[in-house]
Amino acid sequence: MTAVVTRADVAFYEEQGYLVVPDVLSEAELEVIRGELDQLVEQACEVTENDDVFDLEDNHTPAAPKIRRIKSPDAVMPSVAALLGHRGMLDVLAQLLGSGVRFQVSKLNMKAAHDGSAVEWHQDWAFRPHTNDDLLTVGVMLDDVDETNGPLCVLPGSHRGEIHDHHANGYFSGAIDPVKNPIDFSAAVPLVGTAGSMTFHHVRAVHGSAPNRSVRQRNLLLFQFAANDAFPLVHPIGDLASFDRMIVAGEPTIEPRVTEVPVRMPLPSAPLEGSIYEIQRSMANRFFD
Repeated sequence: MTAVVTRADVAFYEEQGYLVVPDVLSEAELEVIRGELDQLVEQACEVTENDDVFDLEDNHTPAAPKIRRIKSPDAVMPSVAALLGHRGMLDVLAQLLGSGVRFQVSKLNMKAAHDGSAVEWHQDWAFRPHTNDDLLTVGVMLDDVDETNGPLCVLPGSHRGEIHDHHANGYFSGAIDPVKNPIDFSAAVPLVGTAGSMTFHHVRAVHGSAPNRSVRQRNLLLFQFAANDAFPLVHPIGDLASFDRMIVAGEPTIEPRVTEVPVRMPLPSAPLEGSIYEIQRSMANRFFD
C-alpha cells in the first residue's frame, strides 16, 4: 500500500516532532509478519535468558514465554527485512528526511496483555548523537493501539528543545530522571491507530511508554533511519562498504553534514549494557513504577 502524506503533515512533523500515518500496511502484509513472529515466540520456549535474538521479560518461563523485545528482527524475519523496501514507508521517509535515507537498526517491542515492560522517558538522540539530527524512528503497529495497551507517547515540540541529561550516579542510564527534570509529562500525546499504521518520531523527541494494562497485546515493530549525510559520533564506522549497504534511498557520501545541534555523549557507559530495558535499570527514579 502507499501512504499519502501532505505538506501539512510534513509541517506538523517539523513543528510537533511526530506523525501518525494510517493504513500503510495491508492486512495481508500484517499476517505474514505476525506468522513469523508467532514462530519466534514458539522458539522462545527453549530460551531461559537473553540472547542475540530475544530480550525476555523478568517473569518469562519456558512454559509461559514472555518476550519484551525481538532484537534485530530484520535479521531473523524475512517479512521485516522486506519492509525496508516498502514503497509506502520510503515515500514518507523521503518527505521527512530527504532523498538520501540510511537504515540503522530494527527491533520489535512486545507487550503482552496485562504485562509488558515500560520504557521510561528518553530521547533517542541521547543514545545516538550524529553530525546532524535528521534521524527518526518508524513504529509499525502490528496490533490496534489505543490509550490502554501501552502506546508510545511523545511530548510535542520537545525535539526543538534541550537534550536532557540521561545519566544517574555518574553513568549513562538511558532515561530522563522525572524527579530532577521539571518536565510536564502529562502533556505527552499517545500515538494510537489501527494495525498497519505507522508512527514517525524525531530523534530528539522525548518519548516513552507505560506497561500494557489492557486485555490486548501491543506489538510494535521499530526501524531507525538517518539521512545519508548524518554520521555517528558514538559508534565509529568500521567498514564503509557495510555502512553504505544500509542505504535504502539515495547515494552514499563521505562528506558529513555538520549542523549546530546540542550533544551530550552517552558516557560513561551504563553499568548494565544491553537493550534499553537493561540500561534503564540503573536510573535513580522511575516514572512508570
